[in-house]
Amino acid sequence: MTDAHVTTDLTGKMLIAMPGMGDPRFQHSLIFLCAHSEDGAMGLIVNKPAPEIDMAALFEQLSIETPSDLAGERVFFGGPVETGRGFVLHGDEYQSSVSTLEVEGGFGMTATLDILEEIGRGQGPSERMMCLGYAGWGPGQLEGELAQNGWLVCDASRDLVFHTPAPEKWEAALATLGVAALALSSEGGQA
Repeated sequence: MTDAHVTTDLTGKMLIAMPGMGDPRFQHSLIFLCAHSEDGAMGLIVNKPAPEIDMAALFEQLSIETPSDLAGERVFFGGPVETGRGFVLHGDEYQSSVSTLEVEGGFGMTATLDILEEIGRGQGPSERMMCLGYAGWGPGQLEGELAQNGWLVCDASRDLVFHTPAPEKWEAALATLGVAALALSSEGGQA
């Protein structure tokens, strides 16, 4: 009998970091879970633009044809694991010829160079978010953090992920649960 089990598959859901999160990299983070199983979980932070790089600069570094519509499109800090590796979260209408992870709720995630080349040719997904790095959890780790109230869970929507401005995503995700940010406290109180 094993105690390492996943009670609910949270693939395709959003994790909302609670105030008081011990790790500053996750402070006010909103994470889209690309995969969740008894082997662990993998997600992308979708509300923290990387300050030092945008898509045009990334394409230039990779020597990929850069269309003019990429000017100003942000690259996001996807998480602290493998920060030199890129992951594109996108709508499910796009399929890479190499490898796309299909995620429930109308999403896909592609981590192969071909998606960037297709974006450069104007053939990639129109709804997309480029992330460097990812957030990862080992077996049972996310369940432990959920049990300690480190995260709230809400449904993901393409509007929230792709069309809500990054600084507004965390509060917008809370609002889907009927929770106001001011109502959350990082410390327990006494009655």
